[in-house]
Amino acid sequence: MKPNGKLVRSVIQEIRRVSSDRSAKNNIMVQYILEQARSHRETSEILCKAREELKNLAETYLCYLNSQRMCKEIQVRYTGKGERSIRETADLVGFKLPHDPK
Repeated sequence: MKPNGKLVRSVIQEIRRVSSDRSAKNNIMVQYILEQARSHRETSEILCKAREELKNLAETYLCYLNSQRMCKEIQVRYTGKGERSIRETADLVGFKLPHDPK
């Protein structure tokens, strides 16, 4: 688990960001991830598990969790809130308004 420890910690951090319960001890997802990491630590050739299986699973979970969090952030940011002013719309898309003529 040592080479993949950083990756497993990243997955657990993403789970904590998404989860309402910050405690890792009570979180079923965190317990499952740690259980899988422990089971892959003792992998031998007899069990026929791929050497990089834990790394691939952790990277997949991390990508999925990152994508879900970013999707929610984008939805919150760009969700229609009724009528917006011209300034709010320009700020939202990154444009600057021209100055008012004198």
